[in-house]
Amino acid sequence: MRTFAERIRGLAPAPWEHDAELLRGLFDAQLGSRHADLAARWMQSQGTGFYTIGSAGHEGNAAVAAALEPTDPALLHYRSGAFYLTRSGQCGSKDGLRDILLGVAAATTEPIAGGRHKVFGRHELSIIPQTSTIASHLPRAMGVAFSLNRSAKLGVPSPWPADAIVVTSFGDASANHSTATGAINAALHASYQGLPMPLLLVCEDNGIGISVRTPDGWIRQAYGQRPGLRYFDADGTDLDAALSMATEAATFVRRNRRPAFLRLRTVRLLGHAGSDVETAYRSPAELAADEERDPLLGTARYLLGSGYTVDEIVELYEDKQAEALRIAAEVAGLPQLSSAETVAAPLRFPVATEVADALPERTPSTERLTLSQSINRALSDVLASYPEAMVFGEDVGRKGGVYGVTRGLQKAFGPPRVFDTLLDEQSILGLALGAGVSGLLPIPEIQYLAYLHNAEDQLRGEAASLKFFSQEQYANPMVLRIAGYGYQKGFGGHFHNDDAIGVLRDIPGIVIASPSRPDDAAAMLHACTAAARSSGTVSVFLEPIALYHRRDLYEDGDEQWLAAYPEEAVPIGRGRTYGDGTELTIVTFGNGVPMSLRVAARVPGVRVLDLRWLAPLPVEDLLLQANITGRVLVADETRRSGGVSEGILATLIDHGYTGRLARVTSYDSYVPLGAAAHDVLLSEQTIETAARSMLS
Repeated sequence: MRTFAERIRGLAPAPWEHDAELLRGLFDAQLGSRHADLAARWMQSQGTGFYTIGSAGHEGNAAVAAALEPTDPALLHYRSGAFYLTRSGQCGSKDGLRDILLGVAAATTEPIAGGRHKVFGRHELSIIPQTSTIASHLPRAMGVAFSLNRSAKLGVPSPWPADAIVVTSFGDASANHSTATGAINAALHASYQGLPMPLLLVCEDNGIGISVRTPDGWIRQAYGQRPGLRYFDADGTDLDAALSMATEAATFVRRNRRPAFLRLRTVRLLGHAGSDVETAYRSPAELAADEERDPLLGTARYLLGSGYTVDEIVELYEDKQAEALRIAAEVAGLPQLSSAETVAAPLRFPVATEVADALPERTPSTERLTLSQSINRALSDVLASYPEAMVFGEDVGRKGGVYGVTRGLQKAFGPPRVFDTLLDEQSILGLALGAGVSGLLPIPEIQYLAYLHNAEDQLRGEAASLKFFSQEQYANPMVLRIAGYGYQKGFGGHFHNDDAIGVLRDIPGIVIASPSRPDDAAAMLHACTAAARSSGTVSVFLEPIALYHRRDLYEDGDEQWLAAYPEEAVPIGRGRTYGDGTELTIVTFGNGVPMSLRVAARVPGVRVLDLRWLAPLPVEDLLLQANITGRVLVADETRRSGGVSEGILATLIDHGYTGRLARVTSYDSYVPLGAAAHDVLLSEQTIETAARSMLS
C-alpha cells in the first residue's frame, strides 16, 4: 500500500467554496478519526484495546456535524468518529480523540460509558450514546424529534433549544431493518398529520453490510421518492459537496420542521472490523477503487487548492498520527472496571426514599373501585401532578382503551397529553424513549402482552441500556403499561391471552410490576411513575386483563375484589401477605392471587404471599413467609419453562431455604381459543390439589 505522502503528491488542487479555517478544522477531525482507527488496531495487537469497528472511509460525516448546531441532539452509529471530533471541536473541547481511545481501552475514565462499551456519546456535546448495531436507535431519534415541540406545548423545560433538530446516522444495510423502516414511517406518519418532526436521517451508504452487498441504487430507490420525505444525496468522499448538501438538508429540516433523508455515499476502508478479512469476499480491484476514493485524499485536494503544500499536508497527517499513538500509549493499561457491582452500578433499582419523595398527589376517595377504575384514577392523579406526563398508545385517546382503562383522560387533560398512536409497538416504545430523554414522562401502552414481542428490543437494547452506557448521565424514564396474562372469557386465543414474560425478566435494571387488586394497582402505578421521575427508572406495569372488571372474590355478589383508592404507598420490591396460616405458604401473583385466596379459604393452615413485584423480587418477604411455614407452593400462571416460578425457587435455594418446595404452572403451550384454554392455564383446582398434597 502506498504511503499517504505518495498518494497525495499527484493530486490536482480543487477550489474550496467555504471558510478556510473550517476546512482546516474538518481535516483535523478526519485525520483524528482515521488515526483513532489505526491506533485502535495497534492497541488490540498490544492487548490493550478491545474495539476495532472503525470509521475509515466515512470521515465525510464531519461535514454533517459542521452543518448542525452543537446543541442539536445527535444519535449516531458506530462509524461516526469524524462527526464526534467535529462536534467536540465546536464545543471547545480538545479531548475528543482521547475520549475515543479511552473507549477503545475500556478505561473507567472514559467520559460517557466509563469503560462499559465503546460508544460515541457525551452529555456536553448533546450526543446520546447508542450501540446502534441494527438501527435500533432510530425509533428513539424519532421520539426525540417529536418531543422537541411537545415539550414546548406542555410548558415543560427541554434539554434542547426550541429550534433544535435531531440527527441520527445509520448504515445502508441497517436501512433495510424493520426498526429503521418503522421509525421512518412513524416520523412521516406524524409529519403527514402536521405534527413537527425535525429529524435529519443520515444514511452513510458504503455499499456493503459486513460482507453482503447493498444493490447499487437501492437506497435512492427505497427512499428517494418517498412522499413526505425530502431526499438529499451527496458524495461523502467529497468534503465540499458533502458540506453543501448537509447544510441544505439541515436548513430544510430546521425551517420546515419536517423529516429529511440525506444519503451520504461513502467507502469502507480497513474492513468491517479488525477481525474482518475483506479479501475473502471483495476483489483486489474493488478494494483499490475504494482506496482511490479515500475521503482524506478528497479533502487534501481542497487543502492544495487553498494554498497548502504537499509537505504541509503530510506534516498534518504525521502529527495527528503521532498524537493518536501518544494518547493510545497513555490510555493503555488505565484502570478498567474490576467488579460486577461496579459494572452494574447504573442498573441499580431506585432508592425507596427518593421514590417516596416523588409520589404524586392522591385524590381522596372512599368509593370502592375495580382494578380498571383504580388504574384510571391513578393515571389521572399522575397527569394532574406531573405536567410532563403523557399517556399514549393504540386506542387510549377518544375510545379510552380497549377495556376502558384510560376512559375520560383525554377529555380531562387534552390530546397533547393523552393521545392515540399508529399501530406499531416499536414506534410506540421509540416515542417513549425519545420523550423520556427529552425531559418528559412517557406512560405508553402496549395493547396486549403478545404484541410486545415485536418490539421488545427497544426495552432490552435501548431503554434498559441507556443509563448503563452513559453512567446515568442520560436516562429514559418510562412506565410501560401492558394488558396481559390469561383467563379472558369470551375473547381469547394466544394474542389476547399471553403469559410469556420471560423476555422481560432477564432485562437488567427494569422494574416489573404485577398488581392483582385495585388498591395495590393504583399505589404501585404511583410508585413506578415516582421512580421514573426521581431516578429515570424504566418500569413495566403488567395489568391482568381478566381482573380489570372483577368485583367478586369468593362468590357472586360479594364484591370482595373491590377496594378503596389507596392512601398508603406500596414500596417497590415489597409483597403483600394474606392470612396467618402456619402450615403452607402459597407464593403467587396476578390472577393467581384470587385463585390462591379461594384455595386458602378451603384448606386450613394456608397463607398467601402476593409478590406484587417480579423485578425486583420481594426477597425479604419471600424468605420470611417461606420460613414461617416451612412449606412453599408456587402458583405461577406463566409457563413452566421460562416462567416466574423458576426464579422464585432459585431465589429461595440461593438464600438457604431448606423447607419443602413445589410449584404448579401453566402448560408449555400457546393459549388456544375457547374452552381448551382451561386445559393449558393454571387452574384453581390444580393449586388446591397441590396444596392438599403438600399438607398430607
